[in-house]
Amino acid sequence: MTVRAGGIAEAPLSHRRRKRLRVLAGGLLLLGLAAFCSLIVGSRPIPLGATFDALVAYDIHDDRHLVIRELRVPRTIVALLAGAALGAAGAIMQAATRNPLAEPGLLGINAGAAVAVVIGIAAFDLTSMTQYVWFGIAGAGFAGIAVFVLGRAHETGTNPVRLVLAGAGLSIMLTAITGIVIINAPLAVFDDFRKWSAGSIEGRGFDVVGVLAVAVPAGLATAFAISGRLNAVALGMDLGRALGVNVRTTWFLACVSIMLLTGAATAGAGPIGFVGLVAPHLARMTTGPDFRWILPCSALFAAVLLLGADILGRVIAAPSEVAAGIIAALIGGPFLIAVVRRSRLTKL
Repeated sequence: MTVRAGGIAEAPLSHRRRKRLRVLAGGLLLLGLAAFCSLIVGSRPIPLGATFDALVAYDIHDDRHLVIRELRVPRTIVALLAGAALGAAGAIMQAATRNPLAEPGLLGINAGAAVAVVIGIAAFDLTSMTQYVWFGIAGAGFAGIAVFVLGRAHETGTNPVRLVLAGAGLSIMLTAITGIVIINAPLAVFDDFRKWSAGSIEGRGFDVVGVLAVAVPAGLATAFAISGRLNAVALGMDLGRALGVNVRTTWFLACVSIMLLTGAATAGAGPIGFVGLVAPHLARMTTGPDFRWILPCSALFAAVLLLGADILGRVIAAPSEVAAGIIAALIGGPFLIAVVRRSRLTKL
C-alpha cells in the first residue's frame, strides 16, 4: 500500500473507486437488459429476430414492426427518462433537506404537479404534453416551496419528520383539489386522468419522449453541476457555509433541478411514488456518501426500477396490464417502512 504525504493511503481510495465503477457498470448492464426485455415483453410476444429487424430494417407493412417502433420503443424511453428524473430528484431532496425520507411523492411534489396538469387539461382544454408539461413543472415548484416553508426545511437537521408530515398534509389537500376538478370535468378528461394518475406508461408516444428528452437532461445537468456542493450542504447549513459553499445558490439550483425533473416526469408518466425514495438509498448503500456518485447511480437505479415495474405490470395480469406506478408502490411501501425503522425517526 502506497502512502502519500500527510498519511493518506492510496489503496483504499483506489479500491473504493473501482467498486463504484463496478456498481455503475453493473447498473448500466441491468439497464440495457431491462430495455431489451421491455421491447420483447408484452401482451403480444414478438420473436427476437422480428424485434431486431424492427430496429434496424423497419418495415411499415409489418404489424410487428409497428408495435415495436410506435409503441414499445417510446414507452421504454419514457420509463427510462422518467425514472432517471425521479431518482435524481429524490437524491437532491434528501441531500438538501438532510432527510432520508425525502422524495417527490412523500413531500407532495408529485401531487402539486398532478393538480396543475389536471387543471391545465380541464380548464384550458390542453391535450398535448408539450402544452401541459409547463403546468406540471410550475405545480411541482409551488408545491415544493409550500412544503419547505410549512415544514421549516432549514430545521430538518434536528427534526427530520416535520418535513414529511408537511408533505403528507399538502398531498392530501392537493389530492382533494384534483378530485374536485375531475368530478366536475367532462367524462373524457376523467378517462384520461384515470390511467395517467395510476402511473401508467402505456400508450406514451414520441411526443412525450420529445418533451422529456429536453427537460430531463436540463434538470440532470443542473443537478450534476451542484453535486459536489451537495456534499457540503448535506452536512448542514452552518457547516456548508464554513466549507465555503454558497448555500442559497445551491438551494436555488437544487429547486430548479427538482422542478424540471419532477414536473416533467409527472406530466409524462403520472404521479409515480417511491422510486425517488428507493433509488438514492440503494445508491448510497453501494457507492458511499459522495453525492457525485449518488446522483448518477440514483438516476440509473431509478430508471431500472421504473422500467422493471412497467415490465412486471405487463406480465403479472396478462393479457391485461397493471400500471407501473402501482407496482412501484408495492415495492416501495415495504422499503419505506424499513427506512423508517432503520433511521429511528421518532422525534417530533
